[in-house]
Amino acid sequence: MSVLPFDDRDGFIWLNGQLVPWRDAKIHVLTHALHYASCVFEGERVYGGNVFKLTEHSARLENSAKLLGFDLPFSVAQIDQATRETCAANKIVDGYVRPVAWRGSEMMGVAAQSAKINVAIATWVWPSYFSPEAKLKGLRLMMAPWRRPAPDTAPTASKAAGLYMICTLSKHEAEAKGFADAMMLDYRGYVAEATGANIFFVKDGALHTPKPDCFLDGITRRTVIDLARARGIQVIERHILPDELEGFEQCFLTGTAAEVSPVGEIGPYRFEVGAITRQLMDDFDRTTHGLALAA
Repeated sequence: MSVLPFDDRDGFIWLNGQLVPWRDAKIHVLTHALHYASCVFEGERVYGGNVFKLTEHSARLENSAKLLGFDLPFSVAQIDQATRETCAANKIVDGYVRPVAWRGSEMMGVAAQSAKINVAIATWVWPSYFSPEAKLKGLRLMMAPWRRPAPDTAPTASKAAGLYMICTLSKHEAEAKGFADAMMLDYRGYVAEATGANIFFVKDGALHTPKPDCFLDGITRRTVIDLARARGIQVIERHILPDELEGFEQCFLTGTAAEVSPVGEIGPYRFEVGAITRQLMDDFDRTTHGLALAA
């Protein structure tokens, strides 16, 4: 399948305070972020012309930057407005938004306190992260070969580019073996998340989900927890051992890209695409489109 390269497209990208032609939004090869991962980003979705939970995402971008030791040169309100302008300039009605902030090329070396902080926002039309057919059956996941790091070894509460290196490695291996994704354990051996999405399980009518104490507490994750509680579904946030997967009935992933995606298989464990999963898929879809929840 031919994929249009991301550096050669029509449209506009917001870069450091102004909209520039897409192909002109470039950085130098000696940019600090490229060499030392001094970069944070967000992933957002546009539904019917509106960016879902926009301010929450912009605020998390600001906080991620602080966790990496730098301040954004724009306020949360300014980033919100720039995001709307970028979506409008590219005529995005349903799509994806990628804000990103990074240290520039003014200094090269581990220390780069004087490097300029750059901010860019790009947006494009993007369909479902997983194919509708795969979601209908339930995604097939393998166990990832890498584990999420301990919070005293990396800024795990940030959405930092460097934290995704092991996610890329794990997802590449999963896809090479015919799986849609991989489930990662944390540094202690507890269930953590997939490579780019949080994970939930269903047992006896209740939701069980890992405590996000060493990985990102997703905005979609929190939305789904609120939706479940509004339905009277008990939500239990706790440490989950891999052996417990055998006793769970349903499983699904949540994330800006994944939205709510049922899982049918993780290694030797099987799950049904059951009523609670389907209900939360529908509730999330209605919420993102500004519709009232079904009775």
